[in-house]
Amino acid sequence: MAESPLSIRGLVKIHPGPVCALRGVDLEIPEGMFGLLGPNGAGKSTFMNIVAGLVEPTAGKVLLDGTDVVANPRFMRERLGYLPQDFGFYPDLSGRAMLEFLLKMKGVTGPKGRGALADELLERVNLVSAAKRKVGGYSGGMRQRLGLAQAIAGNPRVLIVDEPTAGLDPEERQRFYRLLGEMSAGRVVLLSTHIVEDVATLCPRLAVIRSGEVVADTTPSAARNAVDGLIFEGFVADADLPAFAREHRVISAVLNEGRNNRVRVFCGNGAAVPAGFDRSQGTLEDAYLVLMRVPHHEVPPALVRSAPVLAGGAA
Repeated sequence: MAESPLSIRGLVKIHPGPVCALRGVDLEIPEGMFGLLGPNGAGKSTFMNIVAGLVEPTAGKVLLDGTDVVANPRFMRERLGYLPQDFGFYPDLSGRAMLEFLLKMKGVTGPKGRGALADELLERVNLVSAAKRKVGGYSGGMRQRLGLAQAIAGNPRVLIVDEPTAGLDPEERQRFYRLLGEMSAGRVVLLSTHIVEDVATLCPRLAVIRSGEVVADTTPSAARNAVDGLIFEGFVADADLPAFAREHRVISAVLNEGRNNRVRVFCGNGAAVPAGFDRSQGTLEDAYLVLMRVPHHEVPPALVRSAPVLAGGAA
């Protein structure tokens, strides 16, 4: 099989303290959308910064199209587009002026000049009608689209987007999903998020990271299938929930109409099903929560890792 465009091998990062942020991460990342899913503090930002060439790892390699970008970080930087979680804009500038400024800072121009390139990018992210409005009046989704416009300038080989839908309303989130999907053709797009819906909607492949380790390298469908038949749902009174949780593997409990909790439990390894609970179809969120909350030895092996997808491969 062909080597994947982005190959991560034995990545370790130890901060002073010592604090081990990454513990031997191995991933083969194909073209298209690839989700990196994990809670805050799991190591996602450290991983992204190393891939982007902004931080040097303690050990390991990052290969982009066969070139070691740890040894040659400039190779990655010349082929990278980056949309951070918190993008700083000047609120008094118009969208077009802000984008032109960012293109100038990046040293990117087009055959017809920087202004023409800005217009082209604004059209791609559906902001032409708001180009003359001040950025300070943009909605969260509009600011994210403007950030994406600068990230794709220069047609990067690798696009990193960090928590891109945090704070967006449902309509803006769906609009941004479609836009990101369009931008993924012909390039590697790394989507770092703690929002399961982002990955379920966009990514044909994902890795789950916890405490600096990759605990699953799989596909959304494989992850769902791995927990299907092992998830049960029922209602538990608020006062009874602590005792119930001591007896069962509770993966989620959501208050229902201010009274009872709608509880989902994982019943793997022959665990007894709670009285009154019914089997529920497994979801990607269930799979993620099992990886976060269930001891490793109880996690279904099929959830941890499926066959890697390399360039030109299929899930």
